[in-house]
Amino acid sequence: MEATEKKKSSLNLPVGMSQTSLNLETTNFSRFSTYTSPSKTTYSDRFIPCRTSSRFETFSLVDKPSPVKEGGNDAYVRLLRSELLGIDSVTSSPSAQSSPMSPNKNIFRFKTEHSNPSSPYTQSSIGYQASSTVEVATPPKAPRKIPKTPHKVLDAPSLQDDFYLNLVDWSSQNVLAVGLGTCVYLWTAATSKVTKLCDLGHRDSVCSVQWTKEGSYLAVGTSHGDVQIWDGSRCKKVRSMDGHQTRTGVLAWSSCILSSGSRDRNILQHDIRVPNNFVSKLVGHKSEVCGLKWSHDDRELASGGNDNQLLIWNLQSQQPHLRLTEHTAAVKAISWSPHQSGLLASGGGTADRCIRFWNTANSNQINFIDTGSQVCNLLWSKNVNEIVSTHGYSQNQIMVWKYPSMQKVATLTGHTLRVLYLSISPDGQTIVTGAGDETLRFWNVFPSAKSQAQVRDSGVWSLGRTHIR
Repeated sequence: MEATEKKKSSLNLPVGMSQTSLNLETTNFSRFSTYTSPSKTTYSDRFIPCRTSSRFETFSLVDKPSPVKEGGNDAYVRLLRSELLGIDSVTSSPSAQSSPMSPNKNIFRFKTEHSNPSSPYTQSSIGYQASSTVEVATPPKAPRKIPKTPHKVLDAPSLQDDFYLNLVDWSSQNVLAVGLGTCVYLWTAATSKVTKLCDLGHRDSVCSVQWTKEGSYLAVGTSHGDVQIWDGSRCKKVRSMDGHQTRTGVLAWSSCILSSGSRDRNILQHDIRVPNNFVSKLVGHKSEVCGLKWSHDDRELASGGNDNQLLIWNLQSQQPHLRLTEHTAAVKAISWSPHQSGLLASGGGTADRCIRFWNTANSNQINFIDTGSQVCNLLWSKNVNEIVSTHGYSQNQIMVWKYPSMQKVATLTGHTLRVLYLSISPDGQTIVTGAGDETLRFWNVFPSAKSQAQVRDSGVWSLGRTHIR
C-alpha cells in the first residue's frame, strides 16, 4: 500500500485535470472490471503487463535466444515452458501454431534442421521426437529408358526355326556371321557390306557358327557332323575336322581349343594346332547337346542337353565334376557372368521356363525365376550387371533383367516366332536377335562401358529394312 501511494504522488496530471476527475474516470472503468475494489482496479492493470507477455519476455521463449547451446535447446525449452506456464499453455498441434490469435506464429515450432547430435539436450537424448519432423527421402534414380523397337531390321531368308541350332554370332571385329540354309554370310556393321563366306552344297546345311575371341577365324558346324574353320578376312577354308556321327549344333572356343556338341550326345575337343580331328571326347549327356559355353577364364566348360541336364567340365577330367538336374526341359541357354567368377546362368525349355543361377564353386543354386515362356538364349552385359533373355513359346519376347534383384528392366517384342538366336556387339551396347520369321533385329539395350548411357553410333546404324543378301 505504501508503494501504491508513492505511485499516486508521482503522477503528473495534465493542466485542467484534477484528482477528482481522475477518480471519476477510474470509477467508470471499474464497472466493467471483475474486481470489486476501486483501488485495485485503478492500478493493477495499468502497471502490470499482460501475463503472457511478461512470462515470455522473462524466460526468452519468443524472440530472445535461449542461453542453452544453439541447436540443442528445443526440447529443453519445451519442458521449461511446461513447468513455468502450465500444461495448458503448451501445445504442439498444427492449429495452435498457425492460429492468427497466437502471439507469434513461430512459437513451439522445432527447427530440426539445426539440431546438434552432440548436445545433451537434443530430442533423441531426451527421448522425444517432434510430431512435425518430416524425413526427406532421396528421390529414386530414374530407370534407364530402353527403346521398345529395333533400330535396324535385316531380312534373313532361310533362317531356320530350330531350337537346337546356333546360327548367329557377332565377332570382336564387328562382323556378324549368319548361317542361312547351306550358306554362311558375313555382314560388316561399319559398312553394311554383305559377303558370302561359303556354300556347303545342297546335300549339307549350316547348323552352328562361332567366331574366335580375336574375331579372325570362324568355326562352322554342319548337318553331316563336320567342323570347318574359315578365315573370315580372306573367305578361305583353313581346315575341316570330322568325328561326330550327326549334326553339330553348338560350338564354343577356348583359345586354340574348339569344343563342339552334337546330336550324337558327345562333346569333342578340337585342338587346331595339331593334325588330329579331335584330342578328347566328353561323354555325359543322354541326349543331344544344344548348349555349350566356356567360362571367361577358360577353366570350366558348361554344357546343356536335351536330357534336361546342365554339366560342368574342367580341363583335368573327361567326366563332369558337376551335374545339375533342376531343369525340367532342354537346356540350351547358358551364359557365364563377366562380373563374378563361377556365376553361371542357365535357362530351360517349354516345360521349364526358368532362369537359374549357379555358383559352380560349391554347386549351389543361388536363385531362379519363372519367366513364363521357353528360354532360348541368355547373355550377360559386360558393361552393367544385367542379363538379357530371349524366349519362345508363347510370348516370343526379349527381356532385360537387373541382377541380382531380377527386376525386369524392359520387355521387347517384334518377332513373330521364337527368338532362337542372340549375340552382342563388340562395344556391349547392342544385341542382335534372330527368329524363324526370317528377320534379324538390332536393339540398343545396354549402356556404354564409360558413360553408363546408351550412345548410338549414327555412323554405323541407319534406319530401314535391308536384305542380308
